[in-house]
Amino acid sequence: MAHFCASLLLTALFAGAALAAPVTEPRGPQIDDSKPIQLEASSSDFDYKNSRLLFHGVRIAQGGLAIEADEATATGLDFKDSQWLFVGHVRITVPDGSLQSDEARIAFTANLINSADITGTPARFEQKREKGVARGRAARIQYQPGPGTLRLMEDAWLSDGNNEISGNTLIYNVREQRVLANPGEQGSGHITITINPKKAEPKAEPRPEPKANP
Repeated sequence: MAHFCASLLLTALFAGAALAAPVTEPRGPQIDDSKPIQLEASSSDFDYKNSRLLFHGVRIAQGGLAIEADEATATGLDFKDSQWLFVGHVRITVPDGSLQSDEARIAFTANLINSADITGTPARFEQKREKGVARGRAARIQYQPGPGTLRLMEDAWLSDGNNEISGNTLIYNVREQRVLANPGEQGSGHITITINPKKAEPKAEPRPEPKANP
């Protein structure tokens, strides 16, 4: 019963846009194979025999998608099917947000980010919303573009810009902007919700009335 009540409270606090029109075709950040992909690196090592590519000081960009890291290894340059490991100052930027971490394992399938497993001390994300910015952090974040979810694990924290929630596991639906806290957790698992007072909007100064002409 306590978990059910907490879920209702979470919906009220964090789901300001939960009634938005659903996305009919869930898709993650996509690589457009009809346009060039810009890959920049300070150095590289191509080991074609063992299907291993190594880059230092790497940045991959196309349109609104960009991935940067101190080092990256990959199974190939074909984003239709390749596995990438980014290490050191990792930053993933998409049109409406970003992820920052120490390490990220990203799988590309059919020019899409199929999955991303991100770890850090902590790993962080932010998403621009119609009203403010949602932010979160955890030791590990799993991004599943298909359902549009971010699973924050181990010392997870999430804020909608005003209210905050923390727990062992938080699942944030990016599209619906909804939160599920500690799903299936039992025993010592618990969540903490901080309801901050809303900031008062500054009152407009009254304009002085024009003086009457003598």
